[in-house]
Amino acid sequence: MPSQSSESREIDIEFRGVTKRFDDIMAVDDVSLSVERGAFFSFLGPSGCGKTTSLRLIAGFDQPTEGDVFIGGKSVVGIPPHKRPVNMVFQQYALFPHMDVSENIGYGLRQRNPKPEKREIAKRVDETLEMVRLSGYGKRRAWELSGGQQQRVALARALINRPTCLLLDEPLAALDRKLRREMQIELQTLQREVGITFILVTHDQEEALSMSDRICIMREGQIIQTGSPRELYDEPINRYVADFVGKTNFFSGEVVDVKGSSITVKSESGQVFVGAQPKGAPIMAKGSKASVAVRPEMISITAASETSDSTNITIQGRVMNRIFLGEHSEYLVATEGFGEVMVLAPKTIESINKSFAPGDNVSISWRPEAVLVLGDT
Repeated sequence: MPSQSSESREIDIEFRGVTKRFDDIMAVDDVSLSVERGAFFSFLGPSGCGKTTSLRLIAGFDQPTEGDVFIGGKSVVGIPPHKRPVNMVFQQYALFPHMDVSENIGYGLRQRNPKPEKREIAKRVDETLEMVRLSGYGKRRAWELSGGQQQRVALARALINRPTCLLLDEPLAALDRKLRREMQIELQTLQREVGITFILVTHDQEEALSMSDRICIMREGQIIQTGSPRELYDEPINRYVADFVGKTNFFSGEVVDVKGSSITVKSESGQVFVGAQPKGAPIMAKGSKASVAVRPEMISITAASETSDSTNITIQGRVMNRIFLGEHSEYLVATEGFGEVMVLAPKTIESINKSFAPGDNVSISWRPEAVLVLGDT
């Protein structure tokens, strides 16, 4: 049974030293984590990092080689998927084409033993249709629905059984960008309304950042860092996390001085940076390898002739490329000693100043507090 501390925090999902091997492949490597009740929790990472296997261990499609999995405070190791208080929505919605929407949604209730009465099933189906904003669509076939509507039917079919936890295996991957953003908002709203735990697997950093209360970043079967979206973005524990969560400029070098949380790094080109280590990162020692990280939105860009705040780090460069992305422009600036630096300029700033074209000479600058010093591992 879980500890008293776990119970007091109302933990819905817990891994204790979970390892999963497939022959010689280590898919999940000694993972321990807990997901609080009512959270929107995401596993984020590249293909093969262990995120989908972790979800399958919760669902019961896979069993751990070692360790234990708890749902609602009870061990579920050895319990088959259909006897667990969870439901899963897959990337391919797997709707039954020979059934209408109401029949698809009520399928799980009809498989119960004892089976609810027809009136009860119809009532629950109507309530769930309203929940996912599909009232009036009950008699339609799956092929008559848009991608977003099919996704809502899949969600309704999973939610009608009132699971402890809803598992989402990249459910938005098949949608176009605009519809995907709309469904992200709908999923957030739905999660708040039903109040149950949602666990999402995705490789899309923007999706995880915009939807989640907490995110678990994985690599090679291990958890690298778990935190809120803001914590992971502003306080990445190492270069891997900073590189995976958002866009970042990196300058590699060696630690030459350590004074408390202030780290001085000399880059490979001889440039000296002073920055802070993120909270929770392993303490860096003098002589160790490090990466200086500066987010591109923290960098300002002006004409080369303009002066900047003397407290800023300012360097000269030449615009190599500009990509207009609507709400902002992305510049790639070639600099002496720093290499190529990415800058994100908001449209509001460009409307006041001006935009730059490839070949223009510019100054780029950032404040000292924008600098993070990260370990490479």
